[in-house]
Amino acid sequence: MQHAIFNYGAAQWLLFFYIYCFFGWIFESTYVSLKQRHPVNRGFLHGPFLPLYGSGAVLMLFVSIPVEKSPVLVYFAGCIAATALEYVTGVCMEALFKVRYWDYSDKKFNYKGQICLGSTLAWGCLTVLLVYVIHRPIEQFVLGLPYRLTLMATYAVTVVMAIDTALSFKAAMELRDVLASMTAVRQKLEVLQHRADAILAFAQGDRPSVPEIGSKVKGAAVERLEAAFGKLEQYKEKLGKYREESESMRLRFEVLKERRAQAANRLGYHNRSILRNNPSVTSRHFREALGELKEAAMRGRNQSEE
Repeated sequence: MQHAIFNYGAAQWLLFFYIYCFFGWIFESTYVSLKQRHPVNRGFLHGPFLPLYGSGAVLMLFVSIPVEKSPVLVYFAGCIAATALEYVTGVCMEALFKVRYWDYSDKKFNYKGQICLGSTLAWGCLTVLLVYVIHRPIEQFVLGLPYRLTLMATYAVTVVMAIDTALSFKAAMELRDVLASMTAVRQKLEVLQHRADAILAFAQGDRPSVPEIGSKVKGAAVERLEAAFGKLEQYKEKLGKYREESESMRLRFEVLKERRAQAANRLGYHNRSILRNNPSVTSRHFREALGELKEAAMRGRNQSEE
């Protein structure tokens, strides 16, 4: 006998998607809020929706209900389908935004930090729970609604979610641009740091080693350079032919410092919300800049609460 899944209309599929987006948001927000010990509106969107859970639930239903008479097949179908969705979604989001909204790099048996064995096994358990427990009452509820009401509800939620998605996408792209700008400035600061170290070593009568000059700036780049230029000021009488270059570098440093501050100040409310709502967000491309912005976003949240 053919299951009702093959008789769902487009509006009913959409309504299932939105319902599970909402349930996923409740689960994730509750879990992260308890872990962080403060309320967290989890997810990429600003509204109470997590599309990954909605997409995952719909995909789980589609691949598992045809074999629902076998819990083992349901389990493995859910493991494979949901893991594939999580991987593709994670790779695409990182390629687009240069940021990871989840990262399993510290978990055992992970693949490129996008998926891991523990998550895969959990997806299988969730699929079994979904098919045999959760979906049945939700299915009865949705199918029991007048179809016109279903159309109206899905239309209204679609409009709201489309606006939210557009705003969130714009904010994520802006965040990517800010991170890229801050990272580019940091690279230029590193060049100044290396040259300042070399000139300072000359003034002190030392011969700096290659690893020292070629190493990356550790810690706060701005603070390190301010300290370096402070020392250069103390040795300005010994700089000789490098004195003019040192002054030029100091001016260049002030310009870069201002440019970096301006980039950080471009973060709007939606950008800060993304960082606050995703405390575990990471980036292979902009690690230092992202860490700085996350700290600033959390300071802003704490100040607003005070």
